[in-house]
Amino acid sequence: MPNTDFKYIYGPVPSWRLGSSLGIDLLSRPEKICSFDCTYCQLGRNNTKRTTRDVFVRTGDVMKEIESLPDVSIDYLTFSGRGEPTLALNLGEAIRALRRIRKEKISVITNSSLMARKDVRDDLLAADFVIAKLDAATDDVFEAINRPAEGVLFRGVVEALTDFRKEFPGRFALQIMFVTANKDTAREISDLAELIGPDEVQLNTPLRPCMEQPLPGEDMMHIKTFFNRQGLRAVDVYSAGKKTVVPLSGADTLRRRGKEI
Repeated sequence: MPNTDFKYIYGPVPSWRLGSSLGIDLLSRPEKICSFDCTYCQLGRNNTKRTTRDVFVRTGDVMKEIESLPDVSIDYLTFSGRGEPTLALNLGEAIRALRRIRKEKISVITNSSLMARKDVRDDLLAADFVIAKLDAATDDVFEAINRPAEGVLFRGVVEALTDFRKEFPGRFALQIMFVTANKDTAREISDLAELIGPDEVQLNTPLRPCMEQPLPGEDMMHIKTFFNRQGLRAVDVYSAGKKTVVPLSGADTLRRRGKEI
């Protein structure tokens, strides 16, 4: 497949959670735009954490790129990219516009930081699949791993996840990145996950270059037992397979694929 230069979309990429996933980046800036500064982020440090939503890319410009796509196999159209997608004020508008021109399911990968806001929840309700972050069971671990922007509180995130689960009719998953700092609290995180009640729990560990080392497979298998005991459907990055996918733009995908989709 010939390489094509895109500004706002990337992939498709092989995803252990989503099959063949076309990334859509409503932020599309050289710098990371995020409310967190996670220790395991492949994009590096975030020195300007923000919680204010804004329009970074016009919806129409993104749709023009998507309309120019050649015939390619895609399972999910995924809002992700170089930061936190819910910071894009036009996220809901973009999801609705996407539905008018594509037939694939739509997913959003979020760090959960803004889900306490009604406008953010309303935008996420338009998606088919929401994958929301929960890396901690206590304030201390939350601060140590996710390093949130001022005003983003752990308890508020948990309450927002619980409330959103009750109103969201689509598929809902919790994504948990396990590193040294939270691996010993897996039981407590599984207790929270049970209370929230997702359709599935996605257990991850950083397999790409970052400031954290990945946990070995045996540690992840042990962690998985806590979620299985709760009766939760748990999938993990080591056991899940990936499709063979040919990206539309190889070099651009490698540069801009900011998250393990």
